Amino acid sequence: MNRLSPEVIHSYAGQRRKMVEEQLTDRGIKDLHLLEVMSRVPRHLFTLDSFQHRSYGDTPLPIGENQTISQPYIVAAMTAALGLKGDERVLEIGTGSGYQTAVMAELSAQVFTIERINALSRKAQQILDGLDYANIVFKMFDGTYGWPDQAPFDAIMVTASAKEIPEALIKQLGEGGRLVAPAGDTDKQKLILLRKKGNQVSRQEICDCKFVPLIGKYGWPEE
Repeated sequence: MNRLSPEVIHSYAGQRRKMVEEQLTDRGIKDLHLLEVMSRVPRHLFTLDSFQHRSYGDTPLPIGENQTISQPYIVAAMTAALGLKGDERVLEIGTGSGYQTAVMAELSAQVFTIERINALSRKAQQILDGLDYANIVFKMFDGTYGWPDQAPFDAIMVTASAKEIPEALIKQLGEGGRLVAPAGDTDKQKLILLRKKGNQVSRQEICDCKFVPLIGKYGWPEE
């Protein structure tokens, strides 16, 4: 994909600023670098054309293939929970639209992202390549396995929900690593933050949430 024009990238700038102020800052997101990134990353490029006018609203949106792009606050809350400082190697399970991938690529050294649906992975890669991201590695596979040959990771984000966070992913956290993921039944989940220190893994509940199911060997079976 050719590099996207500045006009395309910077359109909706006013809506992005309003999104950051009303949906993120007013709800307690305090990481200034994260807020700056989300005021800049063009979320409208990652939505379906028919939903671009709603891209900066306080809601998830469909992206095709029965998948969604999370509402901006959830993207910010999950990213903030990882506490990225810029030098991390991050694993993302569920590339989806690629929007969350872009946000994390701005805040870390490298993002390894896995998507099981080929059409979504290809589209996300086209958009991210068009935005000149050079620190993202893509893979099409069952994300519940993680990416063992690239482990350990400083941070792991799971963008779909399983009954429990797959042990295979927890094992791929490095020392001091953080993992954020939704867990629970198919109707309602809790957003969970795990921190690894030595042989211990601590668990913290962040908020209620609802995500599409994590399909795979260590998640939900495909219907």
